[in-house]
Amino acid sequence: MSKKTVWFEVQEGETIEQCLERMQREGYMAAGRKEEPVFEERNGEPVPIRQRIRFKGVRMEES
Repeated sequence: MSKKTVWFEVQEGETIEQCLERMQREGYMAAGRKEEPVFEERNGEPVPIRQRIRFKGVRMEES
């Protein structure tokens, strides 16, 4: 039996649309979205380098 909810992260080089399509192929639909910045330290200061985007996937009902 598979999990009812799984978090899917948008991978490097992957668009949001491609991530959503991957979720659907695996039998999940988006039920939430979380974004958080990813920082890198440069000259002793935190600098944002990209945004991490994750979708909460909920298992689609089998028909």
